[in-house]
Amino acid sequence: MMVLAATVEARGGEGVNPTHESNTVHNIGDSRVTMTVTQSALRKEQHSQQLHSFPLFNYPSLIHFPSPLISAKLDTTMVNSEAEATDSKQNGGGHHVKEAEDGGTNEASASCSGVVKKLFWHGGSVYDAWFSCASNQVAQVLLTLPYSFSQLGMLSGVLFQVFYGLMGSWTAYLISCLYLEYRSRKERENFSFKNHIIQWFEVLDGLLGPYWKAVGLAFNCTFLLFGSVIQLIACGSNIYYINDHLNKRTWTYIFGACCALTVLIPSYHNYRVWSFLGLGMTTYTAWYLTIAALVHGQAAGVTHSAPTKMVLYFTGATNILYTFGGHAVTVEIMHAMWKPRKFKSVYLLATLYVLTLTLPSAISVYWAFGDQLLDHANAFSLLPKSGARDFAVILMLIHQFITFGFACTPLYFVWEKVLGFHTSKSVLLRAIVRLPVVAPIWFLAIIFPFFGPINSAVGALLVTFTVYIIPAAAHMLTYRTASARENAVEKPPRFLPSWAAMYMVNAFVVVWTLVVGVGFGGWASVTNFIRQIDSFGLFAKCYQCPPKHPH
Repeated sequence: MMVLAATVEARGGEGVNPTHESNTVHNIGDSRVTMTVTQSALRKEQHSQQLHSFPLFNYPSLIHFPSPLISAKLDTTMVNSEAEATDSKQNGGGHHVKEAEDGGTNEASASCSGVVKKLFWHGGSVYDAWFSCASNQVAQVLLTLPYSFSQLGMLSGVLFQVFYGLMGSWTAYLISCLYLEYRSRKERENFSFKNHIIQWFEVLDGLLGPYWKAVGLAFNCTFLLFGSVIQLIACGSNIYYINDHLNKRTWTYIFGACCALTVLIPSYHNYRVWSFLGLGMTTYTAWYLTIAALVHGQAAGVTHSAPTKMVLYFTGATNILYTFGGHAVTVEIMHAMWKPRKFKSVYLLATLYVLTLTLPSAISVYWAFGDQLLDHANAFSLLPKSGARDFAVILMLIHQFITFGFACTPLYFVWEKVLGFHTSKSVLLRAIVRLPVVAPIWFLAIIFPFFGPINSAVGALLVTFTVYIIPAAAHMLTYRTASARENAVEKPPRFLPSWAAMYMVNAFVVVWTLVVGVGFGGWASVTNFIRQIDSFGLFAKCYQCPPKHPH
């Protein structure tokens, strides 16, 4: 009886020295295969006890395998199996049955845990990205759009929503192209992103240099900072309409502490269930606003006089610009995807869905209440108290917690990178490191509690640059040379097949946003913001609270 043993020695590598009497060498590709044939008597002598105690294994005279590696591996496995079988027989096999049962239980438990994590925690599909974009795009601003309509008028309000929705989708597409270009270049240099999350300012740095990195970092972080501030202000404003025993400032203190819990969510991979729930919450709220306004009907003596003042007109326009400028977190959402290249049309599809929420609700509430909205930036304040309204308020509070996390997470990443903890695998350690980021947000929400006007100011001074001007200008500069255009990872889209056409669209975005958004919008928003400070003061206890009547 003979057994075939084999050793594979890679060319240039460290081989296994043959120890038997005869051998034959064959050249196969880049390897030398040494085949050694020995008598089975030696093997029998080494393992006779196992073979006799477990006679089910009868080796044939010569075991031939197409690969000597398989032979060696199976031979080892068989010997181990024999030893295990011998031990099992000696011990009656009892504890092995128990181990098998325990192993099956552990495997079932691990499988169940894996399914739960996959369903609720680990997200990276196109659908996850769509839910993240749609959920993040429309949050508390849904409640201020009727206020913007009272400043713009019905026609201008509708047109600006559609126009800025499309323009925002275009610049989100540009950001996705620049991300793919940057990542492709870095991966060609063998750079690993295994424990590193790419951010927008890093894309600018890699493609255009450190000055662009500094500009992108400044605008992006400031915008996300005030975006988080707005969510806290909205929490205090909304909860007041359910429970007015505490003023809005006190509620803001409370919700600031609650929103600090977002430090425990590691990245956008882990927002799967939150994004899904968040979009469901805004969908309910939007249709509640629509139906409640239509059921209420037009208020007595309602008027629709807008637009009346240029300051109010451009304030409303920049609030809508802010509404569709939620793609300051586009790069982070893309990086969380398993296939980032599929993101290109995600933001447009999310915007189209969002328009089905924002247009009906804003039109209906403005139709019902008209100019009254000029003094009521939060649409909840004019609708009659009911169970449906209270439920909508609660859902929006939860959603604002989610949106706070969306806006703050890139700030958490930046802070981790500054302190050197970004690659840490400890969720608790990273959470502790992130906590100082929440403190200035909390403080600013207490100083400027101007729900509504602050949206317009942030839109005019920060969103304009962060998500409109900088992406369009960066795209033009990145592909300014013929070689860059020729080697571009992403070519112009089918509906705009030439680079010249892309340059024209990008130039229009830059000029329009500078003139209308920053110029007129900045002037109007800052003027209105200063008026709010003069009227209510800093640290206002209860901004736009109706007077309480004694019971």
